[in-house]
Amino acid sequence: MNKETLKKNLREIPDFPKPGILFYDVTTLFKNPECLQGMIDELYEIYKDKGITKVVGIESRGFILGGALAARLGAGFVMARKPGKLPAETIEETYDKEYGTDTIQIHKDAIGKDDVVLLHDDLLATGGTMAATYRLVERCGAKQAFVNFVIELKGLDGRKAFPENVEVTTLLQL
Repeated sequence: MNKETLKKNLREIPDFPKPGILFYDVTTLFKNPECLQGMIDELYEIYKDKGITKVVGIESRGFILGGALAARLGAGFVMARKPGKLPAETIEETYDKEYGTDTIQIHKDAIGKDDVVLLHDDLLATGGTMAATYRLVERCGAKQAFVNFVIELKGLDGRKAFPENVEVTTLLQL
């Protein structure tokens, strides 16, 4: 996948969700067939030989590529969601945000000790949501876990939210 093609198709929205924030809108990447297929192809190449048995997508933009990649890898797909969205018994992690806390959940029976898991979301900023989801996967006893994002905001040091032995990959660094 050509990184310049991704950059050219990424919409930037200033002052969203609040003044001073530059929001990177990945929906423009998803609506472009060349970008969408290119991202799926590149992710497949990165993870095809890692033995992935489950892909965890973070609500909600992580569902798009996460689900497509799970199908391509022949793996199951697990949704990580905000409280009250999953119908069966869940486990949860609460994590700190800039201005308060938030919580993420997965189904208690979604991941087992024999699973090799790929966690996917659209954007790595501070890493809080993904780090909490990673802890959930660890609590489930997964054999191994990998972490992936479409975009990484380099200046925010989000990789520091994960243990050093965790492989974190991104398709685009800004």
